[in-house]
This record gives sequence, structure tokens and C-alpha cells, in this order.
Amino acid sequence: MDLQEVVQTAKELVLSTFSSCEAAFLGGSIVRNEITKTSDLDIVVFDLSVSASYRESFFYKSWPVEWYVHNLQSYQFFYEEDCKRARPSLPKMVSEGVILQDKGNAVQLQEEAKSLLLKGPEKWTEETIIMKRYFLTDVLDDFIGATNRGEELFSAATLAELLHEFVLRTNTQWVGSSKWIVRALKHYDPEFAEEFVQVFDHYYVTREKEAVISLVDRVLAPFGGRLFDGFSLGKK
Repeated sequence: MDLQEVVQTAKELVLSTFSSCEAAFLGGSIVRNEITKTSDLDIVVFDLSVSASYRESFFYKSWPVEWYVHNLQSYQFFYEEDCKRARPSLPKMVSEGVILQDKGNAVQLQEEAKSLLLKGPEKWTEETIIMKRYFLTDVLDDFIGATNRGEELFSAATLAELLHEFVLRTNTQWVGSSKWIVRALKHYDPEFAEEFVQVFDHYYVTREKEAVISLVDRVLAPFGGRLFDGFSLGKK
């Protein structure tokens, strides 16, 4: 697929809908050269005439399109929310996006987004690490003790998500969800990401739990290992 043709299609859409917008960017898998048959056009628009941010999905020339529409103030709320949850979806789209429209603010908006991404999420407190250790231990115990296949499967899925979060947040890295779990891990440590995938894949294929258990214990070890006895939350 020719990126320039896709960019031209995205530009046509922006000009036909937001001809006077301050800036617009094409982000997502297409500009990262990670396109799949379900990829869509992720377009972030900054328009002064918009009173409140909104998101919209539709088709344009057979392309599924995701609009993310903001004015030059409203996007800050979404940046703050993304940072709180440590999943910088909007800043990432802006920072890596191809500029579709620019009336003088596009480069500044991209530099702001890049700076935020480089800064990373807020560092976890010691109290948060203790709490996350406990929750990881709790799900690990559920996984170890489960004998029902369905319960094992969903315990493993929760364990993978919590484990990736623990690894990344204790190293002040952004986290992901769904396919972005693996991508976020690869961005931080490609070797660990490969091991992470192999360990869980091995469990799903064989139902053997030992490698998963070992990986969780190894991640927790520098922070004191599993935590149950003595944990308290909200006690006064």
C-alpha cells in the first residue's frame, strides 16, 4: 500500500470536513508501517470552532475512519487522563503523526506531545508497589490453584496484564492494553517481551504453568517477592 496515497485520501477528508482547522495529523498503524487488513485512518484534528472534544467513527472511500477532534485547549484534558492511566494514546498519535493540515501550530503540538512521551508516566510510590505486589500475588494464587480450564484461561489473561503493568510502571514506562501490551514491552525491553510472549504462549498450548509462575516470581523478587501475610488496605 502506498503511504502517500493514503495520506492524500486523509488530506482530502480533512479539507472537505475541517477546511479551516488549525492542524490535523494522520496517526496509528499506517504511519508506523504496521498496517493490517483491519487498520483504519486515525486522524487527530485541532479546530478552533469546536466547542468540546469528541470522537467519531465512519467510512470514507472504503476506509474505516476514527476522528479525534479537539480545539486548542480541550485536548489537554485527554493528555492528563492518558498520563494518569499511563497509556498515552492521544499524545502518541500526535507525536508520530503525518501532518495533514497546518496553520502554524502543528510542529508545536507535535513537540509538546513528544516531550510528554519522553517524560514518562508518574513514578509509582512505595505504597502503590506494595498494593500491586499483593494483587499480582492474589491472581497468581488463583492461577496456580485453578483446575477448571476456563478459570485458568482468564486468570492467566489477568495475570499477563498485571505483570506487564508491574514491569513497565516500576521502570517508569508507559503501559498498553490488548495488542499494545506486547508493543509497550517491546519498546522497553525486546528480550523480555519475547520471553513474556513465549511463556504465556507455552501455557496456552500445553497448560503447563511452571514457566508463568517462574516469570512472575522473578519479576517480583527485587521488590520482596509475593505478598499476602501482613498486607492491609484502608485500615485505620
